[in-house]
Amino acid sequence: MRRRLLAVLTVLMGVAALLLCLPLADGYARGRTEHLLLQRRSEAVRFADLAERLRTGADRAELAAEIGRYAELYGAGVAVVDTAGASLARAGAEPAAGATEAGRRALTGRSTDRLPTLSPWGPRTVVLAEPVGRDERVSGAVLLTVPTGAARRDITVRWAWIGAGALAAFAAAALVAAGIARWLLRPVLDLDRAVERLAAGSLRARAGSGSGPPELRRLRRHFNAMADAVADAIGRQRDFVADASHQLRNPLATLVLQLENIEPHLADAPGRAEHARALDEAERLEELLDGLLALARVESGTAEPAEQDLSRGIRDRVAAWAPVFAAAGVDLAAPTVPDGLWARALPDAAGRVLDAVLDNATKFVPPGGRVEVHAGSAPDGTVTLRVTDNGPGVPDSELALLLRRFGRSPAHQNIPGSGLGLAIAEEIARTSGGTLTTGTATPHGLWVQLRLPPP
Repeated sequence: MRRRLLAVLTVLMGVAALLLCLPLADGYARGRTEHLLLQRRSEAVRFADLAERLRTGADRAELAAEIGRYAELYGAGVAVVDTAGASLARAGAEPAAGATEAGRRALTGRSTDRLPTLSPWGPRTVVLAEPVGRDERVSGAVLLTVPTGAARRDITVRWAWIGAGALAAFAAAALVAAGIARWLLRPVLDLDRAVERLAAGSLRARAGSGSGPPELRRLRRHFNAMADAVADAIGRQRDFVADASHQLRNPLATLVLQLENIEPHLADAPGRAEHARALDEAERLEELLDGLLALARVESGTAEPAEQDLSRGIRDRVAAWAPVFAAAGVDLAAPTVPDGLWARALPDAAGRVLDAVLDNATKFVPPGGRVEVHAGSAPDGTVTLRVTDNGPGVPDSELALLLRRFGRSPAHQNIPGSGLGLAIAEEIARTSGGTLTTGTATPHGLWVQLRLPPP
Protein backbone atom coordinates (compact mmCIF):
# COMPACT_ATOMS: atom_id res chain seq x y z
CA MET A 1 0.00 0.00 0.00
CA ARG A 2 2.87 2.35 0.80
CA ARG A 3 4.40 1.76 -2.63
CA ARG A 4 1.08 2.45 -4.36
CA LEU A 5 0.56 5.63 -2.35
CA LEU A 6 4.11 6.78 -3.07
CA ALA A 7 3.64 5.99 -6.77
CA VAL A 8 0.48 8.11 -6.92
CA LEU A 9 2.09 11.00 -5.03
CA THR A 10 5.23 10.77 -7.16
CA VAL A 11 3.23 10.92 -10.40
CA LEU A 12 1.24 13.89 -9.14
CA MET A 13 4.39 15.73 -8.06
CA GLY A 14 6.08 14.92 -11.37
CA VAL A 15 3.12 16.33 -13.30
CA ALA A 16 3.07 19.42 -11.04
CA ALA A 17 6.81 19.98 -11.55
CA LEU A 18 6.41 19.53 -15.30
CA LEU A 19 3.48 21.95 -15.45
CA LEU A 20 5.54 24.47 -13.49
CA CYS A 21 8.82 24.26 -15.38
CA LEU A 22 7.37 24.10 -18.92
CA PRO A 23 5.77 27.58 -18.77
CA LEU A 24 8.95 28.97 -17.21
CA ALA A 25 11.11 27.46 -19.92
CA ASP A 26 8.75 28.59 -22.68
CA GLY A 27 8.49 32.09 -21.21
CA TYR A 28 12.25 32.51 -21.07
CA ALA A 29 12.65 31.23 -24.65
CA ARG A 30 10.05 33.71 -25.88
CA GLY A 31 11.67 36.56 -23.92
CA ARG A 32 15.14 35.74 -25.25
CA THR A 33 13.75 35.58 -28.79
CA GLU A 34 12.09 38.97 -28.32
CA HIS A 35 15.33 40.41 -26.98
CA LEU A 36 17.22 39.15 -30.06
CA LEU A 37 14.56 40.69 -32.32
CA LEU A 38 14.75 44.09 -30.63
CA GLN A 39 18.55 44.05 -30.59
CA ARG A 40 18.96 43.17 -34.26
CA ARG A 41 16.04 45.27 -35.44
CA SER A 42 17.72 48.46 -34.22
CA GLU A 43 20.72 47.60 -36.37
CA ALA A 44 18.49 46.85 -39.35
CA VAL A 45 16.87 50.29 -38.88
CA ARG A 46 20.33 51.92 -38.92
CA PHE A 47 21.22 50.13 -42.17
CA ALA A 48 17.86 51.17 -43.66
CA ASP A 49 18.61 54.83 -42.81
CA LEU A 50 21.99 54.56 -44.53
CA ALA A 51 20.40 52.94 -47.57
CA GLU A 52 17.74 55.67 -47.72
CA ARG A 53 20.48 58.33 -47.96
CA LEU A 54 22.22 56.65 -50.90
CA ARG A 55 22.98 59.39 -53.40
CA THR A 56 26.55 58.98 -54.53
CA GLY A 57 29.18 56.34 -54.84
CA ALA A 58 30.66 57.49 -51.51
CA ASP A 59 27.33 56.76 -49.81
CA ARG A 60 27.28 53.32 -51.37
CA ALA A 61 30.86 52.69 -50.21
CA GLU A 62 29.99 53.79 -46.66
CA LEU A 63 26.99 51.43 -46.58
CA ALA A 64 29.08 48.53 -47.92
CA ALA A 65 31.75 49.18 -45.28
CA GLU A 66 29.19 49.29 -42.48
CA ILE A 67 27.43 46.09 -43.42
CA GLY A 68 30.79 44.40 -44.06
CA ARG A 69 32.07 45.22 -40.59
CA TYR A 70 28.77 44.11 -39.07
CA ALA A 71 28.74 40.82 -40.94
CA GLU A 72 32.34 40.12 -39.95
CA LEU A 73 31.74 40.99 -36.30
CA TYR A 74 28.51 39.04 -35.77
CA GLY A 75 28.77 36.37 -38.44
CA ALA A 76 25.50 37.57 -39.91
CA GLY A 77 24.37 38.10 -43.47
CA VAL A 78 23.18 41.54 -44.64
CA ALA A 79 21.55 42.31 -47.95
CA VAL A 80 20.11 45.61 -49.22
CA VAL A 81 17.70 45.25 -52.15
CA ASP A 82 15.60 47.65 -54.17
CA THR A 83 11.89 47.39 -54.89
CA ALA A 84 12.55 45.01 -57.76
CA GLY A 85 14.56 42.68 -55.53
CA ALA A 86 17.91 43.57 -57.07
CA SER A 87 20.83 43.62 -54.67
CA LEU A 88 22.26 47.05 -53.87
CA ALA A 89 24.75 45.83 -51.24
CA ARG A 90 25.54 42.47 -49.68
CA ALA A 91 27.88 41.09 -47.00
CA GLY A 92 28.27 37.92 -44.96
CA ALA A 93 26.18 34.75 -45.19
CA GLU A 94 23.62 34.10 -47.88
CA PRO A 95 19.99 34.88 -46.99
CA ALA A 96 18.34 31.99 -45.12
CA ALA A 97 15.02 30.38 -45.81
CA GLY A 98 12.20 32.82 -45.26
CA ALA A 99 14.17 35.81 -46.55
CA THR A 100 11.96 36.15 -49.62
CA GLU A 101 8.75 36.33 -47.57
CA ALA A 102 10.31 38.75 -45.07
CA GLY A 103 11.61 40.93 -47.93
CA ARG A 104 8.18 40.96 -49.60
CA ARG A 105 6.61 42.19 -46.33
CA ALA A 106 9.31 44.85 -45.92
CA LEU A 107 8.72 46.17 -49.45
CA THR A 108 5.12 46.79 -48.43
CA GLY A 109 6.35 48.91 -45.52
CA ARG A 110 6.02 46.32 -42.73
CA SER A 111 8.96 45.53 -40.48
CA THR A 112 9.58 42.07 -39.02
CA ASP A 113 7.74 42.11 -35.68
CA ARG A 114 7.96 38.42 -34.73
CA LEU A 115 10.54 35.64 -34.90
CA PRO A 116 10.04 31.91 -34.46
CA THR A 117 10.58 31.01 -30.79
CA LEU A 118 14.11 29.79 -30.24
CA SER A 119 15.04 26.57 -28.49
CA PRO A 120 18.35 24.78 -27.82
CA TRP A 121 17.95 22.78 -31.03
CA GLY A 122 16.95 25.53 -33.45
CA PRO A 123 16.49 27.38 -35.63
CA ARG A 124 20.16 28.15 -36.31
CA THR A 125 19.39 31.45 -38.11
CA VAL A 126 16.49 33.87 -38.33
CA VAL A 127 15.70 36.60 -40.90
CA LEU A 128 14.75 40.19 -40.09
CA ALA A 129 13.61 42.64 -42.74
CA GLU A 130 13.32 46.42 -42.47
CA PRO A 131 11.86 48.66 -45.19
CA VAL A 132 14.00 51.46 -46.63
CA GLY A 133 11.75 54.48 -46.49
CA ARG A 134 8.20 54.66 -45.28
CA ASP A 135 4.71 54.24 -46.70
CA GLU A 136 4.55 55.12 -50.40
CA ARG A 137 8.19 56.16 -50.37
CA VAL A 138 9.54 52.62 -49.73
CA SER A 139 12.55 52.23 -52.03
CA GLY A 140 13.91 48.88 -50.89
CA ALA A 141 14.53 46.63 -47.93
CA VAL A 142 17.32 45.51 -45.59
CA LEU A 143 17.49 41.78 -44.93
CA LEU A 144 19.44 40.47 -41.92
CA THR A 145 20.24 36.77 -41.61
CA VAL A 146 21.05 36.56 -37.89
CA PRO A 147 22.76 33.52 -36.29
CA THR A 148 21.07 32.40 -33.07
CA GLY A 149 23.95 30.47 -31.43
CA ALA A 150 24.44 32.86 -28.51
CA ALA A 151 20.72 33.12 -27.83
CA ARG A 152 20.29 29.34 -28.00
CA ARG A 153 23.19 28.87 -25.57
CA ASP A 154 21.52 31.27 -23.15
CA ILE A 155 18.27 29.34 -23.50
CA THR A 156 20.07 26.03 -22.99
CA VAL A 157 21.74 27.26 -19.79
CA ARG A 158 18.51 28.71 -18.44
CA TRP A 159 16.55 25.57 -19.29
CA ALA A 160 19.22 23.50 -17.55
CA TRP A 161 18.84 25.62 -14.43
CA ILE A 162 15.06 25.32 -14.63
CA GLY A 163 15.35 21.54 -15.07
CA ALA A 164 17.78 21.26 -12.16
CA GLY A 165 15.48 23.35 -10.01
CA ALA A 166 12.52 21.18 -11.00
CA LEU A 167 14.46 18.01 -10.18
CA ALA A 168 15.54 19.44 -6.83
CA ALA A 169 11.98 20.47 -6.05
CA PHE A 170 10.75 17.05 -7.15
CA ALA A 171 13.31 15.29 -4.94
CA ALA A 172 12.39 17.46 -1.96
CA ALA A 173 8.70 16.87 -2.59
CA ALA A 174 9.35 13.12 -2.93
CA LEU A 175 11.07 13.10 0.46
CA VAL A 176 8.15 14.99 1.96
CA ALA A 177 5.73 12.57 0.28
CA ALA A 178 7.66 9.59 1.67
CA GLY A 179 7.43 11.10 5.13
CA ILE A 180 3.73 11.78 4.70
CA ALA A 181 3.11 8.25 3.42
CA ARG A 182 5.07 6.80 6.34
CA TRP A 183 3.14 8.99 8.76
CA LEU A 184 -0.17 7.98 7.21
CA LEU A 185 0.55 4.27 6.95
CA ARG A 186 2.55 3.61 10.13
CA PRO A 187 -0.62 3.11 12.22
CA VAL A 188 -2.15 1.00 9.43
CA LEU A 189 0.92 -1.27 9.31
CA ASP A 190 0.95 -1.45 13.09
CA LEU A 191 -2.71 -2.45 13.08
CA ASP A 192 -2.01 -5.06 10.41
CA ARG A 193 0.78 -6.62 12.48
CA ALA A 194 -1.40 -6.56 15.60
CA VAL A 195 -4.27 -8.25 13.75
CA GLU A 196 -1.86 -10.88 12.39
CA ARG A 197 -0.52 -11.63 15.87
CA LEU A 198 -4.03 -11.67 17.31
CA ALA A 199 -5.18 -14.09 14.60
CA ALA A 200 -2.16 -16.29 15.38
CA GLY A 201 -3.38 -16.64 18.96
CA SER A 202 -1.36 -13.95 20.75
CA LEU A 203 -4.12 -12.34 22.79
CA ARG A 204 -1.71 -9.79 24.22
CA ALA A 205 -1.07 -8.24 20.78
CA ARG A 206 -1.98 -4.56 20.65
CA ALA A 207 -1.49 -1.69 18.20
CA GLY A 208 1.08 0.58 19.79
CA SER A 209 1.67 3.33 17.19
CA GLY A 210 0.47 6.71 18.42
CA SER A 211 1.22 8.62 15.20
CA GLY A 212 -0.89 9.21 12.13
CA PRO A 213 -4.08 11.13 11.41
CA PRO A 214 -6.67 11.53 14.18
CA GLU A 215 -9.01 9.06 12.45
CA LEU A 216 -6.37 6.33 12.49
CA ARG A 217 -5.41 7.07 16.09
CA ARG A 218 -9.07 6.73 17.02
CA LEU A 219 -9.21 3.44 15.07
CA ARG A 220 -6.17 2.21 17.01
CA ARG A 221 -7.88 2.98 20.34
CA HIS A 222 -11.05 1.18 19.22
CA PHE A 223 -9.03 -1.82 18.03
CA ASN A 224 -7.15 -2.07 21.31
CA ALA A 225 -10.41 -1.82 23.22
CA MET A 226 -11.88 -4.58 21.05
CA ALA A 227 -8.77 -6.74 21.54
CA ASP A 228 -9.00 -6.23 25.30
CA ALA A 229 -12.65 -7.30 25.26
CA VAL A 230 -11.92 -10.37 23.12
CA ALA A 231 -8.93 -11.35 25.24
CA ASP A 232 -10.97 -10.91 28.40
CA ALA A 233 -13.83 -13.03 27.05
CA ILE A 234 -11.51 -15.78 25.83
CA GLY A 235 -9.54 -15.63 29.06
CA ARG A 236 -12.69 -16.07 31.14
CA GLN A 237 -13.71 -18.98 28.95
CA ARG A 238 -10.33 -20.67 29.30
CA ASP A 239 -10.22 -19.98 33.01
CA PHE A 240 -13.63 -21.60 33.36
CA VAL A 241 -12.50 -24.71 31.47
CA ALA A 242 -9.29 -24.91 33.49
CA ASP A 243 -11.01 -24.26 36.80
CA ALA A 244 -13.84 -26.68 36.06
CA SER A 245 -11.42 -29.38 34.98
CA HIS A 246 -9.23 -28.80 38.02
CA GLN A 247 -12.15 -28.77 40.46
CA LEU A 248 -13.62 -31.93 38.97
CA ARG A 249 -10.35 -33.82 39.25
CA ASN A 250 -10.46 -33.94 43.06
CA PRO A 251 -13.89 -35.54 43.48
CA LEU A 252 -13.19 -37.74 40.45
CA ALA A 253 -9.91 -38.93 41.98
CA THR A 254 -11.79 -39.68 45.21
CA LEU A 255 -14.43 -41.59 43.24
CA VAL A 256 -11.78 -43.67 41.45
CA LEU A 257 -10.08 -44.41 44.77
CA GLN A 258 -13.34 -45.51 46.34
CA LEU A 259 -14.15 -47.73 43.39
CA GLU A 260 -10.71 -49.32 43.63
CA ASN A 261 -11.18 -49.86 47.37
CA ILE A 262 -14.52 -51.57 46.82
CA GLU A 263 -13.09 -54.00 44.25
CA PRO A 264 -11.54 -56.52 46.78
CA HIS A 265 -14.88 -56.81 48.61
CA LEU A 266 -16.86 -57.71 45.52
CA ALA A 267 -15.10 -61.04 44.87
CA ASP A 268 -17.46 -62.94 42.58
CA ALA A 269 -20.47 -60.80 43.33
CA PRO A 270 -22.96 -60.26 40.50
CA GLY A 271 -22.08 -56.53 40.23
CA ARG A 272 -18.38 -57.03 39.59
CA ALA A 273 -18.66 -56.49 35.81
CA GLU A 274 -20.67 -53.31 36.29
CA HIS A 275 -18.09 -52.14 38.82
CA ALA A 276 -15.28 -52.70 36.30
CA ARG A 277 -17.12 -50.70 33.63
CA ALA A 278 -17.78 -47.88 36.11
CA LEU A 279 -14.10 -47.79 37.04
CA ASP A 280 -13.10 -47.69 33.35
CA GLU A 281 -15.48 -44.79 32.70
CA ALA A 282 -14.17 -42.92 35.74
CA GLU A 283 -10.59 -43.36 34.54
CA ARG A 284 -11.61 -42.27 31.04
CA LEU A 285 -13.25 -39.17 32.52
CA GLU A 286 -10.06 -38.47 34.48
CA GLU A 287 -8.03 -38.71 31.26
CA LEU A 288 -10.46 -36.35 29.55
CA LEU A 289 -10.10 -33.76 32.31
CA ASP A 290 -6.32 -34.02 32.12
CA GLY A 291 -6.54 -33.33 28.37
CA LEU A 292 -8.80 -30.31 28.92
CA LEU A 293 -6.37 -28.93 31.48
CA ALA A 294 -3.45 -29.41 29.11
CA LEU A 295 -5.36 -27.72 26.29
CA ALA A 296 -6.31 -24.80 28.53
CA ARG A 297 -2.68 -24.32 29.55
CA VAL A 298 -1.56 -24.25 25.92
CA GLU A 299 -4.30 -21.83 24.87
CA SER A 300 -3.64 -19.52 27.79
CA GLY A 301 -0.51 -18.30 25.97
CA THR A 302 1.50 -17.86 29.15
CA ALA A 303 4.66 -19.16 27.45
CA GLU A 304 6.36 -17.32 24.60
CA PRO A 305 8.11 -19.01 21.64
CA ALA A 306 11.88 -19.13 21.99
CA GLU A 307 14.84 -20.77 20.33
CA GLN A 308 14.76 -24.53 20.94
CA ASP A 309 17.20 -27.40 20.27
CA LEU A 310 14.88 -29.89 18.58
CA SER A 311 17.51 -32.56 17.92
CA ARG A 312 18.07 -33.26 21.61
CA GLY A 313 14.36 -33.04 22.47
CA ILE A 314 13.38 -35.51 19.72
CA ARG A 315 16.05 -38.03 20.70
CA ASP A 316 15.09 -37.83 24.38
CA ARG A 317 11.41 -38.48 23.66
CA VAL A 318 12.16 -41.37 21.28
CA ALA A 319 14.37 -42.94 23.95
CA ALA A 320 11.64 -42.47 26.56
CA TRP A 321 9.00 -44.13 24.39
CA ALA A 322 11.19 -47.01 23.23
CA PRO A 323 10.31 -49.33 26.19
CA VAL A 324 6.59 -48.66 25.69
CA PHE A 325 6.76 -49.61 22.02
CA ALA A 326 8.92 -52.62 22.80
CA ALA A 327 6.31 -53.86 25.28
CA ALA A 328 3.60 -53.37 22.64
CA GLY A 329 5.62 -55.30 20.04
CA VAL A 330 5.98 -52.26 17.75
CA ASP A 331 9.31 -51.18 16.26
CA LEU A 332 10.16 -47.50 16.94
CA ALA A 333 13.05 -46.04 14.92
CA ALA A 334 14.52 -42.59 14.37
CA PRO A 335 16.84 -43.09 11.37
CA THR A 336 17.17 -39.42 10.38
CA VAL A 337 17.41 -37.01 13.28
CA PRO A 338 20.50 -34.88 12.55
CA ASP A 339 22.25 -32.61 15.01
CA GLY A 340 21.84 -28.86 15.00
CA LEU A 341 18.09 -28.63 14.37
CA TRP A 342 17.03 -25.33 15.93
CA ALA A 343 13.63 -23.70 15.68
CA ARG A 344 11.56 -21.01 17.34
CA ALA A 345 8.77 -22.66 19.31
CA LEU A 346 7.11 -23.03 22.70
CA PRO A 347 9.24 -24.75 25.35
CA ASP A 348 9.56 -28.47 24.48
CA ALA A 349 7.03 -28.06 21.65
CA ALA A 350 8.52 -30.85 19.55
CA GLY A 351 8.64 -33.21 22.54
CA ARG A 352 5.04 -32.54 23.53
CA VAL A 353 3.79 -32.98 19.96
CA LEU A 354 5.87 -36.16 19.63
CA ASP A 355 4.36 -37.49 22.89
CA ALA A 356 0.83 -37.01 21.54
CA VAL A 357 1.62 -38.64 18.18
CA LEU A 358 3.54 -41.59 19.66
CA ASP A 359 0.81 -42.14 22.26
CA ASN A 360 -1.70 -42.49 19.43
CA ALA A 361 0.66 -44.84 17.60
CA THR A 362 0.82 -47.20 20.60
CA LYS A 363 -2.97 -47.42 20.50
CA PHE A 364 -3.55 -47.92 16.80
CA VAL A 365 -0.45 -49.63 15.35
CA PRO A 366 -0.78 -53.41 15.82
CA PRO A 367 2.05 -55.63 17.13
CA GLY A 368 4.70 -56.20 14.48
CA GLY A 369 4.16 -52.73 13.04
CA ARG A 370 6.76 -50.02 12.61
CA VAL A 371 6.87 -46.31 13.50
CA GLU A 372 9.59 -44.04 12.09
CA VAL A 373 10.56 -40.57 13.26
CA HIS A 374 12.28 -38.30 10.72
CA ALA A 375 13.50 -34.75 11.21
CA GLY A 376 15.30 -32.28 8.99
CA SER A 377 15.44 -28.68 7.79
CA ALA A 378 14.20 -27.12 4.55
CA PRO A 379 16.23 -24.62 2.45
CA ASP A 380 14.28 -21.75 4.02
CA GLY A 381 15.32 -22.85 7.53
CA THR A 382 11.97 -24.41 8.45
CA VAL A 383 12.38 -27.51 10.63
CA THR A 384 10.22 -30.54 9.85
CA LEU A 385 9.37 -33.42 12.21
CA ARG A 386 7.53 -36.31 10.56
CA VAL A 387 6.20 -39.49 12.22
CA THR A 388 5.09 -42.29 9.87
CA ASP A 389 3.55 -45.64 10.77
CA ASN A 390 2.37 -48.65 8.78
CA GLY A 391 -0.76 -49.23 10.83
CA PRO A 392 -4.31 -49.34 9.51
CA GLY A 393 -4.47 -45.55 9.10
CA VAL A 394 -7.71 -43.70 8.46
CA PRO A 395 -9.62 -42.94 5.24
CA ASP A 396 -8.85 -39.64 3.53
CA SER A 397 -12.37 -38.44 4.30
CA GLU A 398 -11.69 -38.75 8.04
CA LEU A 399 -8.25 -37.06 8.17
CA ALA A 400 -9.82 -33.74 9.09
CA LEU A 401 -11.29 -35.30 12.24
CA LEU A 402 -7.88 -36.10 13.67
CA LEU A 403 -7.02 -32.50 14.56
CA ARG A 404 -10.44 -31.59 15.93
CA ARG A 405 -11.16 -31.53 19.62
CA PHE A 406 -12.78 -34.79 20.69
CA GLY A 407 -12.50 -35.92 17.08
CA ARG A 408 -12.54 -39.72 16.77
CA SER A 409 -12.83 -41.93 13.74
CA PRO A 410 -16.06 -44.00 13.85
CA ALA A 411 -13.95 -47.15 13.64
CA HIS A 412 -11.97 -46.19 16.76
CA GLN A 413 -14.73 -45.27 19.20
CA ASN A 414 -13.96 -48.22 21.47
CA ILE A 415 -10.22 -47.48 21.73
CA PRO A 416 -9.22 -45.63 24.92
CA GLY A 417 -8.54 -41.93 24.49
CA SER A 418 -10.11 -38.50 24.85
CA GLY A 419 -9.71 -37.27 21.28
CA LEU A 420 -7.69 -34.28 22.52
CA GLY A 421 -4.11 -35.45 21.92
CA LEU A 422 -3.67 -34.25 18.34
CA ALA A 423 -5.86 -31.19 18.99
CA ILE A 424 -3.45 -30.17 21.76
CA ALA A 425 -0.49 -30.89 19.47
CA GLU A 426 -2.04 -28.77 16.71
CA GLU A 427 -2.59 -25.89 19.16
CA ILE A 428 1.05 -26.14 20.30
CA ALA A 429 2.20 -25.99 16.66
CA ARG A 430 -0.03 -23.02 15.87
CA THR A 431 1.02 -21.09 18.97
CA SER A 432 4.65 -21.76 18.05
CA GLY A 433 4.07 -20.22 14.62
CA GLY A 434 4.14 -23.59 12.83
CA THR A 435 1.69 -26.12 11.42
CA LEU A 436 0.62 -29.69 12.09
CA THR A 437 -0.69 -31.74 9.16
CA THR A 438 -1.73 -35.35 8.60
CA GLY A 439 -1.94 -37.68 5.62
CA THR A 440 -2.15 -41.30 4.55
CA ALA A 441 1.08 -43.26 4.18
CA THR A 442 1.89 -45.68 1.34
CA PRO A 443 0.87 -48.49 1.11
CA HIS A 444 -1.08 -48.01 4.34
CA GLY A 445 -0.76 -46.18 7.59
CA LEU A 446 -0.65 -42.56 8.70
CA TRP A 447 1.86 -39.74 8.79
CA VAL A 448 1.82 -36.65 11.01
CA GLN A 449 4.12 -33.75 10.18
CA LEU A 450 5.13 -30.79 12.35
CA ARG A 451 6.70 -27.71 10.74
CA LEU A 452 8.30 -25.04 12.92
CA PRO A 453 9.77 -21.67 11.87
CA PRO A 454 13.53 -21.06 12.02
CA PRO A 455 14.98 -19.18 15.02
